[in-house]
Amino acid sequence: MKKLFVTAAFAVATLSFGAVNTAAATDMKADIVDTAVEAGAFNTLVAAVQAAGLVDVLKSDGPFTVFAPTDDAFAALPEGTVESLLAEEGLGTLTSILTYHVVPGKVMSTDLIGQALEAETASGMMISIDATGEAVIVGDATVVAADIETSNGVIHVIDAVILPPSN
Repeated sequence: MKKLFVTAAFAVATLSFGAVNTAAATDMKADIVDTAVEAGAFNTLVAAVQAAGLVDVLKSDGPFTVFAPTDDAFAALPEGTVESLLAEEGLGTLTSILTYHVVPGKVMSTDLIGQALEAETASGMMISIDATGEAVIVGDATVVAADIETSNGVIHVIDAVILPPSN
């Protein structure tokens, strides 16, 4: 399997934005955090980023590629999981999970169509990306909307929360 680092690119098939507010996606002045807030489909992700103290990082210059789980993706976790992650004793695990959803660099969908590889995440762990089939799979999640450009990177919407190998 190939490995992807900051200098390489990630690709996903062109997908519709579905329930995500595309008005926020087209505002090139908004950073990753503001775009997620404006979209309205990432309230749990935004709360988690705030709790983990990662807002300033995701508002910095970047660039970053964020695989953003929707509120529905967080709701699909076992009951009580989100609450325990947001509690003070769960913040280390939460930070590990969130940084596993971020790849340094701006990686657009058109850069890797038809390939399978691994990318190094902001957590330092590798994550698999498979763009060889009809759906693009990142870890155990499927990309449901791609290439939401922001001032400091790009968001790809995913349908599940991806857990790092140690969690």
